[in-house]
Amino acid sequence: KSFMGFSSVCAFPLLANLCEKIKYVLRNKLPFEDFDGDKFSTFPTLRGYHWRGRDCNDKNTTVYPGRRPANWDAKSDSNCNGIWGVDPKDGIPYEEKFCKGANSKGVVLLGDSAGAHFHIPPEWMTVTQMSAKSFANLPMAFSDELDWPQFSEITGFLNSTIGGWTDSLYLRLRKRNRCNHRDLQNISQNGGSSGNLLSLIKSLARNQVLDNPAIVIYATIGNDVCNGERDTLAHMTTPKEMLSNVVQALRYLDSRLPNGSHVILTGLVDGRFLWDNLHDRYHPLGQLNKDVTYSQLYSFLDCLQVSPCSGWLTPNETLRNLTSERALQLSNVLKEIARSEKFANFDIFYMDFPLRQTAEEWHKMGGEPWQLIEPVDGFHPSQIAAALGTGITWQKALQEWPQVLGKENPFNEQIEAIFKDQGGY
Repeated sequence: KSFMGFSSVCAFPLLANLCEKIKYVLRNKLPFEDFDGDKFSTFPTLRGYHWRGRDCNDKNTTVYPGRRPANWDAKSDSNCNGIWGVDPKDGIPYEEKFCKGANSKGVVLLGDSAGAHFHIPPEWMTVTQMSAKSFANLPMAFSDELDWPQFSEITGFLNSTIGGWTDSLYLRLRKRNRCNHRDLQNISQNGGSSGNLLSLIKSLARNQVLDNPAIVIYATIGNDVCNGERDTLAHMTTPKEMLSNVVQALRYLDSRLPNGSHVILTGLVDGRFLWDNLHDRYHPLGQLNKDVTYSQLYSFLDCLQVSPCSGWLTPNETLRNLTSERALQLSNVLKEIARSEKFANFDIFYMDFPLRQTAEEWHKMGGEPWQLIEPVDGFHPSQIAAALGTGITWQKALQEWPQVLGKENPFNEQIEAIFKDQGGY
């Protein structure tokens, strides 16, 4: 928001074009570097392949992750999954041999800052850890909007460097079927809610005729009740507004997703967990002198009217309870939509946000509840929470929605062998 109004810098002739391009990225959530305009990139940040599967030919608009293979990719890789060419032993294209009938599908997240995986490294604010080395990842972090989608619980694909480990729905789908390689899209933004997601969703890259079906996770877990307003209750999304916003988004998806897709609606989180587990602990800013608690930080942010959630990050227990009550009402709207609404190109499922199960799982492993929360902002799920949440979501899908995940590809080992022969990918 501040950058968009930073006209003094952008007035310089040499920076004018760059500023306009970065504004375009921030406004439309599309890759900064995308030479063929297919919404996929070979550049990592600025909405590049940290957010969407890496393009393998950025000069050809018909080549991108998630496409059904053109002529079984006998001559080139049209869907960027690394499988192409013809087996010299029998003349059958590898893509046809290994992926035909495998029910390949991509994974798409429509979400908020939790889904984008907002993270400010604690070493940036902990005096005893500060050094030139601790700020080495600052340029990358800022060019990804302080988000780390490459480690997230839905689209993560790199080994985490921000605490914990990476486990994601994408990685598990890819392991189940190697033909799904690179078919991921993280369409999330900091501050995402059911209202502003209606514009964000237009950056979805999916062709109903040419592309594979997709599993779409709709997860705006907090911002419909979270705001920094003085009268926070008056600015929360109402159940009626939630119904309208989500149904509009689903209708748009029905006009874009290939037949056979699936949509999973995720309920809102119960944010009372935050105050209950953090309020009397020391924030990284106060760890040296034991002089800044999360309670004090929350009050300071609230005073400045920049609190990420006035309704939960407050000593007012009544307000915390009322915020959770509204969150439950909105979750029930999502649950009813999944039960009653029908669409032509996908089926709908609902799941509660698995915070309680995640905390129980972490407790079994000897962990403490506060470790499931980002230490700097005291608000978002940490890397540990993201990884544990993936396992819980996966188990629920295996048990209740096996048709969503598709069957395991029996040729995975052979695909891996081909990749190794070609030097990996």
